[in-house]
Amino acid sequence: MIKINIKFCGYSFHTKGYHSSFKSGIGGYLFRLQTEGMCEVVVKGKKRKIEKGDLLLVKPGEDYEIIIKEGQNSGDYHLLCEGEWIDDWWLRSPKSTVSRIELEGNFVSLWRQIIAEIRRPQTDQSDELMDYFLRSLCLLLERAMTEKSPSFNRPYVVTQMMRYIEEHATTSFTVDDVAKHVGLSVSRTVHLFKSYVGETIVEYAQKIRLATAIDQMRYTTLTLESIAYNCGFSTYPYFHRVFRKRYGISPGKYRKFE
Repeated sequence: MIKINIKFCGYSFHTKGYHSSFKSGIGGYLFRLQTEGMCEVVVKGKKRKIEKGDLLLVKPGEDYEIIIKEGQNSGDYHLLCEGEWIDDWWLRSPKSTVSRIELEGNFVSLWRQIIAEIRRPQTDQSDELMDYFLRSLCLLLERAMTEKSPSFNRPYVVTQMMRYIEEHATTSFTVDDVAKHVGLSVSRTVHLFKSYVGETIVEYAQKIRLATAIDQMRYTTLTLESIAYNCGFSTYPYFHRVFRKRYGISPGKYRKFE
């Protein structure tokens, strides 16, 4: 595994004025996600206003300056790293200096895990785990940036629906919950989802539930009844019926053959 060197990673919340400048260029790849308030940055000589949900990316050698004015609040996650894997990741697709992304993504949790790992005593830290965390963070951020891009052929509101369903598929949720999450009417939500995803919200949720059930059948010793319940099916007979309809075999036989 090619090691990634994390120079620093943390969270900052400023309630007073703050200024930092790297006129001769920053010494690594800087990731900065604004989670609260706002600030201003200067990158490559251009001043930009950074607001909640903005992801800032700065590559090695680029000048960087951050300004938080007196009386402003500003909260952000930040990370500076370097390494061959990051070099390859950065070059394989265009990276905007500032991108607006959804703060509900799993990358916030990953960022916190990296911070927690760094805070461990040096003897307890796992370089391998840190590498996996950082690679996962980069890939999730890349997807978030791509999905928000104007060139992405699916409206971002539909992507928001998909992410909501993926996160709640194994719990009880309704189409109305999805509509409220994206701020649209139920009829508009249903129409947009079907038009761009090619299946209904219920069909999409069932596909995720069944995939989760198959993983649990393969890798756990839980009973089929428990798996059905864990994966969002109200009863085992209903799970049995849906599973057989999709795969042409009962859950019990599928598990036996696997």
